Amino acid sequence: MELGMIGLGRMGSNMAQRLLRGGHRLVVYDPVPQAVQSVVKHGASGAKSISDLVAKLSPPRIVWLMVPSGEATESTINSLASELSQSDIVIDGGNSYYKDSIRRAAFLSQRGLIFLDIGTSGGVWGLEEGYCLMVGGDARAFKIIEPIIQTLSPSPDKGYGYVGPSGAGHYVKMVHNGIEYGLMQAYAEGFELLQAKKQFNLNLLNIAEIWRYGSVVRSWLLDLTTRALEEDPKLASIDAYVEDTGEGRWAVEESIELSIPVPVITESLQARFRSRQDRPFGARLLAALRQQFGGHAVRKA
Repeated sequence: MELGMIGLGRMGSNMAQRLLRGGHRLVVYDPVPQAVQSVVKHGASGAKSISDLVAKLSPPRIVWLMVPSGEATESTINSLASELSQSDIVIDGGNSYYKDSIRRAAFLSQRGLIFLDIGTSGGVWGLEEGYCLMVGGDARAFKIIEPIIQTLSPSPDKGYGYVGPSGAGHYVKMVHNGIEYGLMQAYAEGFELLQAKKQFNLNLLNIAEIWRYGSVVRSWLLDLTTRALEEDPKLASIDAYVEDTGEGRWAVEESIELSIPVPVITESLQARFRSRQDRPFGARLLAALRQQFGGHAVRKA
């Protein structure tokens, strides 16, 4: 099949390469010309602008976006709305907020365009291992693009599916990422507990390797833990600063809106916030209060 792709960051570039390997014809655009050229060398046709990309595709067109959520996605969709023709399909494969996806689907529908929101998981490993794809939007459009999805997924019958109407794909991906936060936090806390027991001089890499086989806590994240410890056993080269993409926040906000308790996801998000603070004020206030009421000693900065 023929499609256009906008956004050639690492994940977008890897997805483009996988599609090219699968025999699809691809026209690509990114504001950074070098990003376009890095995919053109694998067989794609490059475009100099969104207008140029649209012109190089035969109708009915399929355009897949892999751009940052928020304003970048918004402006790209607005540009496409003025360039595309009736029955063309726009796919947002990024980490957009599901309520934005519902609004964008309605906006494009008024112009005769079809919108699909696809939650995409797989990270930097997707090029070789395939991507997990959660599709929301028009069910008929999903059937049209299914050959593309099958190429991107781990196998033609696994790792993808249609999950519901507009917004559902990004909603499912939001919850997926919330679960991911909790799993990662549990591994981080457990391995810190192991590392702190100096009495036993535990080999964390050895333990991770043991747990990878037969254990109830084995997982791909544990495989990646092993990989990280192989590269840097004491993680001395890594700062304790953890970003978030926004999806964990949205999951917590949704839990409040639905009155559904998600304490593990919430706490894992809070832990990421704490990781970014240098000498956090709250911790210093705790120390000051102990000194005030009990005369406890404090460490001076």
